[in-house]
Amino acid sequence: MRQERAFDPRLRFAVLGPVRAWRGDQPLAVGSPQQRALLAALLLRGGRTASASELLDALWGEEPPHAALAGMRTYASRLRKALGPDSECLVSESGGYAMRIPDDALDLKLAERYAAEAEKARSSGDLSGARDLINHALALWEGEPLTGVAGPYAELQRTRLAEWQLQLLETRLDLDLELGRHSEAISELTALTAAHPLRERLRGLLMIALYRNGRQGEALAVYGDVRRLLADELGVDPSGELYEIQQRILHAEASLAGTGSPKPDTQTHTTVPLAEPSVTVRPAQLPAAIADYTGSELLVEKLAQHLSTARGNVMAVSAVAGIAGVGKTTLAVRVAHGIRSEFPDGQLYFDLRGAGTQPADPHYVLGEFLQALGVQSGAIPDSLDSRAALYRSALDGRRVLVLLDNARDAHQVRPLLPGTPGSATLITSRTRMVDLSVAHLVDLDIMSPEHARQLFAKIVGEDRVADEQDAVLAVIAACGFLPLAIRIAASRLAVRRTWTVSTLASKLANERRRLDELQAGDLAVKATFELGYSQLRPAQARAFRLLSLADGSDFSLAAAAAVLELSMQDAEDILESLVDASLLDSAAPGRYRYHDLVRLYARACAGRDEEQPGDPHAPLSRLLDFYLATAAGVYAIERPGDTTVAHLEVADGAGLTFTEYRSAFDWLHAEAECLLACVQQATAAGLLRRAADLLVAATDLAESGVSSRRFESAATAVRDAAARAGDQLVEVRVRTLLCKVHTIAGQFAAAEEEARQAMLLCEAVNDPWAAGNAPNERAIVASSEGRYVEAEAYLRQAINSFRADNNQPGIAGVLCNLSRLRLLTGRVDGAVQLATEAIEIYDRLGLASRGANARYALGLALTQAGSLGEALGFFHKALDVFRSGRQRFWEGVTLFRIAEVHLAADRTGDAAFAAEQSLSVTQNIAGDWWRANILTVLGRALDGIGELDRARACWREALSIYEERGSHEAETVRTLLGERPSTSIRAV
Repeated sequence: MRQERAFDPRLRFAVLGPVRAWRGDQPLAVGSPQQRALLAALLLRGGRTASASELLDALWGEEPPHAALAGMRTYASRLRKALGPDSECLVSESGGYAMRIPDDALDLKLAERYAAEAEKARSSGDLSGARDLINHALALWEGEPLTGVAGPYAELQRTRLAEWQLQLLETRLDLDLELGRHSEAISELTALTAAHPLRERLRGLLMIALYRNGRQGEALAVYGDVRRLLADELGVDPSGELYEIQQRILHAEASLAGTGSPKPDTQTHTTVPLAEPSVTVRPAQLPAAIADYTGSELLVEKLAQHLSTARGNVMAVSAVAGIAGVGKTTLAVRVAHGIRSEFPDGQLYFDLRGAGTQPADPHYVLGEFLQALGVQSGAIPDSLDSRAALYRSALDGRRVLVLLDNARDAHQVRPLLPGTPGSATLITSRTRMVDLSVAHLVDLDIMSPEHARQLFAKIVGEDRVADEQDAVLAVIAACGFLPLAIRIAASRLAVRRTWTVSTLASKLANERRRLDELQAGDLAVKATFELGYSQLRPAQARAFRLLSLADGSDFSLAAAAAVLELSMQDAEDILESLVDASLLDSAAPGRYRYHDLVRLYARACAGRDEEQPGDPHAPLSRLLDFYLATAAGVYAIERPGDTTVAHLEVADGAGLTFTEYRSAFDWLHAEAECLLACVQQATAAGLLRRAADLLVAATDLAESGVSSRRFESAATAVRDAAARAGDQLVEVRVRTLLCKVHTIAGQFAAAEEEARQAMLLCEAVNDPWAAGNAPNERAIVASSEGRYVEAEAYLRQAINSFRADNNQPGIAGVLCNLSRLRLLTGRVDGAVQLATEAIEIYDRLGLASRGANARYALGLALTQAGSLGEALGFFHKALDVFRSGRQRFWEGVTLFRIAEVHLAADRTGDAAFAAEQSLSVTQNIAGDWWRANILTVLGRALDGIGELDRARACWREALSIYEERGSHEAETVRTLLGERPSTSIRAV
């Protein structure tokens, strides 16, 4: 008997696009369209045999040619030859054929599997996982299914697969809305509704997305558009479901706004009464459960389930770790009471006092446990090992739950663990017991905002919090969502009937007094932290104090090493030990953070215990030097040939070094929040020159849009401090940077004032950097406001300064701005030439990121020249670079320009899609002026695809913005609201 050959796992087939086959990366020749049609018909039957007549119908329909049967057999023979060593997967059977391949060898089966797994993930509440799985399924489509395959069967299947793809898209978009990705979904939904105007589910999703994005008028306009379309095309009204969405939007129902994650299950465990005691001693030592327990019932259930596995052949041990006051004991007692019935032979409990200066001795604890288990005191041995052995013997064959509360470390716990299956141990500790190999480790996090509010209300009373929800949120946020702090704050309020929640919130708002306020009776947050701090070694305690002084939300290992003046390895050892002690959190690999209250305590310790001979700002100065040195290196990598770094103050200390642009840029954006916080701290400490130079080196953060507001705040602080100190060099630099920030936000009056002041300062300060950048930035403002003669004069001044400084990227940047100015004054040919010269400079220097700006400028010039195809190509090249470089502002503006090109080419659907993307990307980044520009173009595109109601909603919003600003563009929009739109494009 011939042995069946194993299927080659590298063999793959595709029908969700062109019908194809591969072995590994090598495509197989699957022949003519009819031959591919046969392969598709077999693949789509999922291994079932198709008779000859079924295959003839599939390939030729009801009227096959005379030699159809012979032809079909020829196709089958050729397919076997193409499959080579895997030809046996094409089976001849009962006069027909079948393809027998594993499910994962066909893209359709993979898509079906992903879709099924997504449904399961969604049902279990894993919305993000479900979305990823749907995206995996959709990624398998490569254009139209069964591309190029003829025949009635292929046409039927093509329709079916296209419909399923659309259903998957709808499901994915529905998940987007559930996950709060409303803004991102709008552009895709706009394009899909344009392509499928009668599909009501898409319209409903678009209405919800627009409503949740604050665009209620547009959401209602979508309903108006589809109602009119359905009446015109089909003579029917919208479905009841779509009507209901419209009504809910009209009434602004809170449930439509999206509430985030589903509420956790609040079902509690029922305690089953213990059986009648026998002569065997059954200890019942658990502390009383707290009546107002509030927290994750899901975590309670998971711990209960794990500990209950002690019934099998494995000893169950769970160790719960977390910072002081996070509710470890409360959780453990709650779990223990819930599973008492699983341990009918008793429950042991001991507070091991691990956080104190005198932790419980395991020798003593074993003696207490043995007596509780019925061992006479005279029979208890003296040595620790003998006691531990007797303890394990006493538990053998019994089901006892042991709760070891407040353990110090694994060394203290090990003698107290049962030795055989049946019993279980639950441990709480501030230390993560990574060296307790038998333990199931659980890190207990702070409370969710909703659970924190519930706990506060339970203690204070719902009647006192009902009308002060904002104050309640302020209180629990000041408590850092830490259960102990919330309990103390609520208890203080509960016994002070004359206080309001706002009174308490105002007291806790003072960070210097907050820890003092958080004490009631024998409960105090500060005291719990003090216990952990007192156990630290000197090097740990120093790190705990010094690292808390930085204002960033977290910090990197490299930054910590710089502050502590340690090697990366030594710093990591100390930081990880603080994480294990629950005094720090590891936010991500190589990043750390304090809980808010722990940071306040650490700062108090720094003020009390830290000895700082000489400069009290030395730790901050070291952090500033680290950021300046590293950011200057990032700037130099991104802009070879730029002389800016040569004009910055040299940092007193080394930073990180990078060999390629991507990792350097990733570092800058990962550190943005902490870096800008450092600038503001340095400003307050009087370290103005290095603070200003750090902003110059990190100027990409101003252009990215994401960090622009924080950048503006930091630069404003430095400017004001420099003006007070009379430091003109610092002032001229930050004013120049602020001009750039205001221009990006469309705040041209503020930008002009900063540029004017900067140029006045340039006359008094010899600063080559400002001499080129200040007039360049002022020129951009002048051209935006129509002052073209002034703008050209400023650009000539800028380019002369950059040439004097031999700053080639600076020269290229001015050429780009001159190109735009040529467009605005009708000199299109000169604009193309100048943008091309800028591209040549950037490309010669290897400046991909800056080269994208030049390609953007050339795209504008080519658009005005009427070369729309070329313009689109340059815009897309620029867009790719802006996206990879996370330059969100420039990404959004380039999408806007792409929308204009599509509109000029009468591709209104593509224009609407690009404009929606632009609106989403620039939201909260580019300012109202840019938003109005985008809305104007979006309205034109929507009008072009027949959605006039929604178009007019866009124009009305744009007009409101222009009128509020006094912008001349308002007249154009007024015309649009009364007439048909034009497609003129303005270069800005």
